[in-house]
Amino acid sequence: MHCYSKETSIILDSIYTKYHKFEYIHPDPLEFLSNYKNPEDMEIVALIASSFAIGRVQSILQTIEIILKVLKSPKNDLMSLNRNEMELAFVGFKYRFYTDNGLVDFLMGIKNVIGEFGSLHKCFLEGIKKTDSDSLGSLSYFVSKLTNNITSGKRVLPDPEKGSACKRLNLFLRWMVRKDDIDPGIWADIPKDILIIPLDTHMMQISQILGFTSRKSADMKTAIEITDALKQYDSVDPVRFDFSLTRLGIHPDLNYDELYILVNNK
Repeated sequence: MHCYSKETSIILDSIYTKYHKFEYIHPDPLEFLSNYKNPEDMEIVALIASSFAIGRVQSILQTIEIILKVLKSPKNDLMSLNRNEMELAFVGFKYRFYTDNGLVDFLMGIKNVIGEFGSLHKCFLEGIKKTDSDSLGSLSYFVSKLTNNITSGKRVLPDPEKGSACKRLNLFLRWMVRKDDIDPGIWADIPKDILIIPLDTHMMQISQILGFTSRKSADMKTAIEITDALKQYDSVDPVRFDFSLTRLGIHPDLNYDELYILVNNK
């Protein structure tokens, strides 16, 4: 278990102050959210954009653009299209291991949840318990509602019950719950301290450098361990460090060298 370190606190604050800025968003699927003002459109776009945030960033952005060209007015278009119309609109769609069938299942799941609860937000709220120390239980409930109509193709959304880090789902939650110059935070009634770090290869490597984990598997246990380490530096909003830290591995003009220098000099 990681123990609080004043030197690590200084490193985190230094990187946060330097890189937690709007100018470092590009290239990032988060960019798409700034094109929408209606929260009901934004949450749909956020779930689409985060769910396809896998692979090369330019391919991710192109894939999201393809989907949003059909859903120009996300909520209105999604709710007006039936399954046959969606299948025609996305025939031949393919991104990595996801096909047109998987995409339509995913979009129909969003449509069904909105039809049942009124919004994605209200569905997620339904799964939260007052005793929850993290978002794992509510995520599981949320995904179960979104995926109960799967017919064919590979599921776009992972199953939190199976132990994967669920990076894309936790990224979606970060966007929805946190509010500042980076994250739009339109789900203001959900506490930030239940968020789990979106764990990918970049955050895994950074967390190992900082001593937040010694585990080798980038799974949910590791994500929670890293989040618990970050809570020692911000108990209210531990995931606020995610954007600035991962710029070092994602942004084309930045790399891990700065972090290594800071750690070796602490």
